This record gives sequence, structure tokens and C-alpha cells, in this order.
Amino acid sequence: MTKRDIVRQIAEELGLPQSQTREVVQRTFDAIIDILTTEHKIELRNFGVFKIKLRKSRRAMNPKKKTEIRVPEKFVVRFKPGKELRKRLEAMSKKLKSGTKDGVPKA
Repeated sequence: MTKRDIVRQIAEELGLPQSQTREVVQRTFDAIIDILTTEHKIELRNFGVFKIKLRKSRRAMNPKKKTEIRVPEKFVVRFKPGKELRKRLEAMSKKLKSGTKDGVPKA
């Protein structure tokens, strides 16, 4: 799913023009980015928590040359799902275990 798909779906559900919906969706994403980069954490109830963490530098292997390289430290975004999202993921897992794969993305 892309941002365009999200805009289309919301516009249809609310009966709004896509141009207006696109602006609201974009401003929402911009606000999330601004908050993350200034406060390093944003909590969206029932959806989840995004946090910015510093990943330490580490050693890794270049698979082509078989040489060791140093990966510098960098900031990464971590996501922890909220209560509602966890419930839905558990329901998907139960369907998978029972043999039905409805709604499960292809790997």
C-alpha cells in the first residue's frame, strides 16, 4: 500500500476530494517526522510507539570481497505496536496456525 492508496481510501470513506485528503495525510506524516526528530518519540494510542535510537557502530562483512568493514553509528527508528495492532496481529497468527492465510502478505 502506498500513500496514494491511503489517500484514496480515506477520501472514499469520508466523501472528501483526494486533493484535500492528500494535504491532511501529508501534514500528518510531516508532523510525525517533526516530532520524532525533535522529541525522539511519538506515541499513537492503540497503534504503537515510534522511537529514535542510536545504533552503535559495528563490524560487518562485505560479502563480495569477504573483507571486514566498519559500519558507523547512526540513528534508526524503532516501532513497538500498540494494544489494538498487537490484537490484530495475534488474530492473523491464529489464522495462519489454523491453516487459513487470509489477509497474510506473501513473503
